[in-house]
Amino acid sequence: MSVILKISNLDKFFGRLHVLRNISLDVKRSEVICIIGRSGSGKSTLLRCINFLEEPSAGEIEVEGLVAKASLKGKERRELVHAIRLKTGMVFQEFNLFPHMSVLENVTEGPITVKKMDKGKAIELAEIYLDRVGLLDKKDEYPNRISGGQKQRVAIARALAMEPRVMLFDEPTSALDPELIGEVLTVMKKLAKEGMTMLVVTHEMGFARDVADRVIILGEGHIVEQGPPAQIFSNPKHAQTKALIERYRSAES
Repeated sequence: MSVILKISNLDKFFGRLHVLRNISLDVKRSEVICIIGRSGSGKSTLLRCINFLEEPSAGEIEVEGLVAKASLKGKERRELVHAIRLKTGMVFQEFNLFPHMSVLENVTEGPITVKKMDKGKAIELAEIYLDRVGLLDKKDEYPNRISGGQKQRVAIARALAMEPRVMLFDEPTSALDPELIGEVLTVMKKLAKEGMTMLVVTHEMGFARDVADRVIILGEGHIVEQGPPAQIFSNPKHAQTKALIERYRSAES
């Protein structure tokens, strides 16, 4: 499989705090990567740098041949960042739905305002993706009338409606009650089976074991270890990975 996303020598500083340290990573088309690590290890910042919600301090991001270097400035950079954002869908911990818009309006907003899509076509597209996440019957509801799990599924449909090449999930189940987590993970598993390229920051070890092609352990801003789930969970090589896996096992038991 060809490489769809390439991260090269990525650094991120917040003031003097060095959050990401020289991260390089190739992601193949249709690959599912789960990123795990302790709080503060840089997981969310890594995702946010990929689509430039955070500005990388150094290095470069390449998505399907579009290369944005941290050193690039001005109009060329703005245009590149915009193009890369169109290729990278993002699903957040908090759902970030517009409370004054219906479910359907939340999903059509991006295609209409960002991609300048005809409203009728945007509605047709939104209904397709709402159906894929099992929420077409809720299209006229408002966010305050649906559950947290349903809100997150709407957020996934909203990201998919932009027809991205890569999906970024930042702990998508962490704000949900335990009984609602399964419905979101089911949608994500379906996307993985359909061949969507996915980077998932998660604490759901069952999902990582069952769905990921590769698990990446992030610690203190750098990649500590990476490999297939069987190796990471059964035979971790690094002491930090072993400690993290044991911590998750204790939490699950």
